[in-house]
Amino acid sequence: MTNPLLSHWDTPFEIAPFDQISDEDFASALDQALAAHNAQIDAIASNPDAPTFDNVIGALETPCQALEQVLSVFYTVAGADSNPKRQELQRAFSPKLAAHSSAITANKALYARIKAVWDQRDELDLTEEQQRVLMLTHRSFVRGGAALEGAEDARMQEIKGRLAILGTEFTQNLLADESNWFMELSEEDLEGLPDFAIAAARAAGKEKGVDGPVVTTSRSIITPFLQFSPRRDLREKAFQAWAARGANGGKTDNREIAAEILALREERAKLLGYENFAAYKLETEMAKTPEAVRGLLMDVWGPAKARADADAVILTEMMQADGINGDLEPWDWRYYSEKRRKIEHDLDEAELKPYLQLDKMIEAAFSCANRLFGLEFEPLDIPLYHPDCRAWEVTRNGEHMAVFIGDYFARGSKRSGAWCSAMRGQAKFPEKQAPVVINVCNFAKGDPALLSYDDARTLFHEFGHALHQMLSDVTYESISGTSVARDFVELPSQLYEHWLEVPEVLSEFATHAETGEPMPKEMLDKVLGAATYDMGFQTVEYVASALVDLAFHDGAAPADPMARQAEVLAEIGMPHAITMRHATPHFAHVFSGDGYSSGYYSYMWSEVMDADAFAAFEEAGGAFDPERAKALEENILSTGGSKDPAELYTAFRGRLPGVEALLKGRGLAAE
Repeated sequence: MTNPLLSHWDTPFEIAPFDQISDEDFASALDQALAAHNAQIDAIASNPDAPTFDNVIGALETPCQALEQVLSVFYTVAGADSNPKRQELQRAFSPKLAAHSSAITANKALYARIKAVWDQRDELDLTEEQQRVLMLTHRSFVRGGAALEGAEDARMQEIKGRLAILGTEFTQNLLADESNWFMELSEEDLEGLPDFAIAAARAAGKEKGVDGPVVTTSRSIITPFLQFSPRRDLREKAFQAWAARGANGGKTDNREIAAEILALREERAKLLGYENFAAYKLETEMAKTPEAVRGLLMDVWGPAKARADADAVILTEMMQADGINGDLEPWDWRYYSEKRRKIEHDLDEAELKPYLQLDKMIEAAFSCANRLFGLEFEPLDIPLYHPDCRAWEVTRNGEHMAVFIGDYFARGSKRSGAWCSAMRGQAKFPEKQAPVVINVCNFAKGDPALLSYDDARTLFHEFGHALHQMLSDVTYESISGTSVARDFVELPSQLYEHWLEVPEVLSEFATHAETGEPMPKEMLDKVLGAATYDMGFQTVEYVASALVDLAFHDGAAPADPMARQAEVLAEIGMPHAITMRHATPHFAHVFSGDGYSSGYYSYMWSEVMDADAFAAFEEAGGAFDPERAKALEENILSTGGSKDPAELYTAFRGRLPGVEALLKGRGLAAE
């Protein structure tokens, strides 16, 4: 019987036939796919013809169809719908794939041919895009250790393999802690919780097999509980469990794993001649140096901490007025901040939430994409990996552009957070292919599903990433879509969040779940007026995480990451009642892989640009100005990694931005 992962997918838009694939198919399919890719690489490396762009770089850009199919399906379900078998496979696949990747980088014959093309680049008649792909390929091999010899080469391969194993262990430990902990609530414990939070708690209890409501560590459930529950003892218990993910002792504890990862990263960087891992990692980013990153973060830290400190005084007074003496604690902040928001902005999350229906917010995201870029979305009825998933065909002027899949609801089998991935990227070489893009979120289920304002921003954020994939228009898949510098990749996503705040968008799509009435203008004004409310808290918890990440990698790797984390927080004067958004043991951005390691700052680096970029629309004809939309697509969304990010942004805006627009956008600029 043919393995469905390896056969040609004769399905609509060549979507993976999820209904035909079982967990038993993955292991054998991966082995066969790796063998096919090895044969392809060997043929390129041993080609007796003189090295050319076509027979080396072009050949490397030709995808191994079998490997792409296997990995696209496996990593989709491993992240969004895990189970014990898939976790076991992930543990087995990680070192195998790391060894495969390392073997390609370490292939001396292959590197010699790449270097030969690189050395004669000035004599070749290459397009700008081909020059870029050649540069990126050569740089990737050098940074991967291709020029190392002997013992250093062997050690590099060992480090890569070990890092792959550790990243998988970190992720699975975190998923286990998040899946296993929940706090049962009695009917009395529901006091003060709005209907949407109670409904989410009951749905979570059902998912956990409990006869009653529960609080889990899913952000969409625990955050409303911390906002609304008057039970300080229960808030503390829930918060402590949330904060302790990955640090509970036993086999799921991530602290020693983090220490080993940091040590191996430092060794890897030094093998390549860099002073530390941050210097190595940032070389290819817009920021370029640790000093530039720290400068940005500290420029924002001062105003943010000042705002947070002032807010803490007010919240403490509110708490003491309730008869609670002592310090404001992390499990108190959200509760009293929500009370204060209701007083100062007369904005009640419980009253707001019925106007933010998931289906209507999806419609809003689609509508904005239609008005800006002419995209249209038609539902598809196709088998997907989970019943919660939905799919749409994306077209423009009748032309197929992409397939978009949305997987929006929290469940125990899904890792926390929200992300965008592509099961297939856009390309024109060796033949034209349209992208298949997935947005994964962790919203609480309901009938209908209702979002917090933060949830709605998350939906728009991830859809901004999806647009970067859908509108990509380059030749080579390796530079298509979101294949850009890490501190540039968040620009399209964070920029798209701004359209949620456009009054005409909210007035059209923020309609009440029961009455269908649009959000009253008075409430709309309050929502927009409160857009920067509690921004001191939000900015402090984020910047603290980014500074700790940078400190871990800019210098000698700490033997005790938790002690180094405490030192950094003490140095910057971290407010007592605010914690890092992601403490080390559950900092998946940094320790599940190299993606955001020494790069968590990139959200803020991109925010400097997104605030400035949206200002360009406001300075022109408004949020839907056609000329600005065209410039955004032509210079940023369609170009992928085909040019240097600074060049792309300058082409769109005419200059690079400063931090002023960000501080103004967050309401942190000096009066």
